[in-house]
Amino acid sequence: MRVGVIGLGIMGAPMARNLLRAGHEVVVHGRTAARVEPLIAAGARAAASPAAVASAVEAVVTSLPDGPDVELVLAGPDGVLAGAARGPLVIDTSTIAPDTARALASRAAAVGVDFLDAPVSGGEQGAIDGTLSIMVGGTSEAFARARPVFDALGRTATHMGGPGQGQMTKLVNQVIGATTLAAVAEGLTLAAHAGLDADAVMAAVGSGAATSWALTNLGPRMQRGDWAPGFMVRLQQKDLRLALAAAAGLGVPLPTTAVVHQLLGAVESRGGGRLGTQALAQALEILAGARP
Repeated sequence: MRVGVIGLGIMGAPMARNLLRAGHEVVVHGRTAARVEPLIAAGARAAASPAAVASAVEAVVTSLPDGPDVELVLAGPDGVLAGAARGPLVIDTSTIAPDTARALASRAAAVGVDFLDAPVSGGEQGAIDGTLSIMVGGTSEAFARARPVFDALGRTATHMGGPGQGQMTKLVNQVIGATTLAAVAEGLTLAAHAGLDADAVMAAVGSGAATSWALTNLGPRMQRGDWAPGFMVRLQQKDLRLALAAAAGLGVPLPTTAVVHQLLGAVESRGGGRLGTQALAQALEILAGARP
């Protein structure tokens, strides 16, 4: 297929590379030349605007920070919908509010464009390896049409229902992931203060009931004080705000999620918004009276 990718950050750039490796023609658009040029060198073609991308491809993949960014790129004056003369399929892999996804799906349908909200899980490494889990909202016909794209990007793509249901599923994922991460941080902080050997702790608990993706992938980073981002604190905070708002609208209490949101807020308040989410451990060290 001819596939456009808009948003070439931690997730979007490796997605574009995997689409190229799968044999698709790829057209990219990003705000900075430093992110566009390596993809051109890898075989992609650049377009000057989201509208120009849409006019050249069969499907457009967007990977953007937040709802307003997606709204601008899709529905702005030089956005995807403005250039969608050929009726491209739009696949938004960002994490945004379910209501925003539903509104964008309606706007796209009004001009004959199929829209899928298709947020992903797996972090930067999953994007690099092409092993993302993709949660999809939209029509079954659009989901089937997007299958070649999903096959290049992820290990699984699950159709969750109509517009917005992919985003709602991603919020469920973020609630589980964030609260599990907090449990890992608490356990490893306890282990460190108790003088336990870090490698022995991972060997002892990593193969039992306490194991998780967060323990395996982010636990060692916490232990060695590696706060480089695979997924930034500020973006996790945005996702948790969306989850708490969605839960409030449904009358569902999320008390543990609210505490994790506050802990990450403490990291943000100390200038840590661009650190990886494993920096949640810093908040616990602050509470323990130690410097992270």
